[in-house]
Amino acid sequence: MATVRVLDQSGKKVGEQELDPTVFDVEVNAPVMHQVMVAGQSTQRRGTHSTKTRAEVRGGGRKPWRQKGTGRARHGSIRSPIWVGGGVAHGPRPRDYAMRVNKKMKRLALRSALTARARDDRIRVVDELSFDEPSTKEALGVLSSLKVEGLVLLVVGDRDEVVEKSFRNLGDVKMVSSGGLGTYDVLAADWVVFTKSALEAVKA
Repeated sequence: MATVRVLDQSGKKVGEQELDPTVFDVEVNAPVMHQVMVAGQSTQRRGTHSTKTRAEVRGGGRKPWRQKGTGRARHGSIRSPIWVGGGVAHGPRPRDYAMRVNKKMKRLALRSALTARARDDRIRVVDELSFDEPSTKEALGVLSSLKVEGLVLLVVGDRDEVVEKSFRNLGDVKMVSSGGLGTYDVLAADWVVFTKSALEAVKA
């Protein structure tokens, strides 16, 4: 069973934590991760795009010229899709892009993502995070002590307003609770930092 060092906010080792093999040591299933990620990104699409058909464009009620005898092609409306200013044929319409993915696939994708990060040694565990008052400077100091850089996913157990405010101004850090951990967040981050309580919650 793989273990990871537990560090305090200063980067000093205070113990070790075993990584549950049912979460952090499974067979990585790339197709399932891809499907879950695509579904997650699709649900974020607003789907409000819209174009007008020839029936919705203003005007065009009168036949522009008579059917025969002019030498020109026959037309019934100046709002036909082949006219400039006419309606759009087969254009985008408002729709819902949400895709359904069952719970077993979501759990497998998340376990696969966490396993991939664990095998790349991209997981850090901090004993606890606490600040006397919101401080972005102290939050940067914690990340520096943990030796993580780039995009960082911070997974906490219980939301702490002071801790949240401390990391809120850091554009490269995303904070989520253990219950809101998703496959996309794990794969998008360069490092995944767990608090000890969050790691226990993920195992559960």
